Amino acid sequence: MDEEQTVSEKSAGETTGIPEKREAQEAAPEETVQVYICGAVASPGVYTLPGGSRVVQAVEAAGGFLPDAEEKILNLARKIEDGEQITVWTREEAENMEITETPQQNTGGTEQASGSGKVNLNTAGKEELMTLSGIGESRADAIIAYREANGPFGSIEEIMNIEGIKGKMFEKIRGSIEV
Repeated sequence: MDEEQTVSEKSAGETTGIPEKREAQEAAPEETVQVYICGAVASPGVYTLPGGSRVVQAVEAAGGFLPDAEEKILNLARKIEDGEQITVWTREEAENMEITETPQQNTGGTEQASGSGKVNLNTAGKEELMTLSGIGESRADAIIAYREANGPFGSIEEIMNIEGIKGKMFEKIRGSIEV
């Protein structure tokens, strides 16, 4: 009988353990992501959204598009990643990008072909480069002039060859750039 009791107790423990495990999984906090959305939205800023959220949800969190926003250059159905920046361009900015950049480069904000959410130093236009922390008009121009003179960047560290972008500045932007 001792053997039967042990088996019964074991079976009872296993069946009660499964629902407890399910309850623990359900009670676990949902993964969240933070995204910085800027440009032609009502309230630019950093927003915390549930994991698996889409660009459209980030735009909604930022109060929606401004009347002059160019909605068509963003993939609103794309899943966002933690730490990414989404730039919503105006129609005028989008038109200027089409004139000064090739269609491959016209990616709408930081939404590169890789989907990484990072600014590609080899394809980004002036406005997109200026979305990086500490990169203003003159540094964006310097980045473009450097790549025109020297060809595409071979690594993100190569950006430190540009005057004014050294150790601390590089550390500020290293997670936001790619080649």
